[in-house]
Amino acid sequence: MSELPTHQVPGVHHRRIGDVLVTALSDGFLEGSLAVLQNISQEDAAALLVASFRPVPRRTSVNCFLIRSAGRVALIDCGCADSMQPTAGKLFDNLAAAGVDPAAIDTVFLTHMHPDHSNALADASGAARFPAAELRMHERELAYWNDDAEAARVAETKQGVAYFPSAQAQMAPYRGKIRTFQDGEVFPGVTAVPLPGHTPGHTGYRVGSGSDSLLIWGDIAHVPEVQVPRPEVTILFDVDPAQAQTTRRAILASVTATRQLVAGMHLHFPGYAHVREEHGAYRIVPEAWRLEF
Repeated sequence: MSELPTHQVPGVHHRRIGDVLVTALSDGFLEGSLAVLQNISQEDAAALLVASFRPVPRRTSVNCFLIRSAGRVALIDCGCADSMQPTAGKLFDNLAAAGVDPAAIDTVFLTHMHPDHSNALADASGAARFPAAELRMHERELAYWNDDAEAARVAETKQGVAYFPSAQAQMAPYRGKIRTFQDGEVFPGVTAVPLPGHTPGHTGYRVGSGSDSLLIWGDIAHVPEVQVPRPEVTILFDVDPAQAQTTRRAILASVTATRQLVAGMHLHFPGYAHVREEHGAYRIVPEAWRLEF
């Protein structure tokens, strides 16, 4: 009898959008309490998870997306590194499985700078893990994480008190190579879509080529089984919960009406889905597995 495997297959999934190759890369997952969800009781949130055959308490997938377009290579978000839970920080293993050297990545885009999206920018010594890359984010995102008044406000509320020094340390080795944007095309075939609320500069990225398109919507939903049917549910880490809720409602309505393919950093890997409306509520419909790309 052959030996049983000790590791899961690599978390790598390719999806072609016209001439652009998008590769979903799993950084693993995080587990946490339902107490961080707001505008819903923990009992109701748990019932929604149970009804969807999901673990209770919540299990949050962490995804990153590699973009190969016009001979260039970009990465959208870079995950947790080894700073959070042992079930996360798998990005570099999966980059290696995909045959991609971090030094070959010329641009790192951030949806925002929470640690599960940006803590792999620098290693423990403070060196850049993507040495050839330019770092790009929305101008309001960069301004927020360098705002001493915002850091003081967050320290008072105890909301992510360590996030500011962590964000600044992760950006430090890219000093001189940080470029911001407001919207528009930021990479061949990739357009920035501002989605404020979760953070001031929280941004999605629309990949488009020919008649194909994909909206990588960042953190529109952290717990999709809860926040898609109940878009009023916010999370403790939202900088502006009211704006986050408004943005989520607008995006859910838009992608439902247009049948837009979406991908999310916290949709279950590989993270591709559609949204439909059923009996007055939105439902997430994961895309069927596909061998071709």
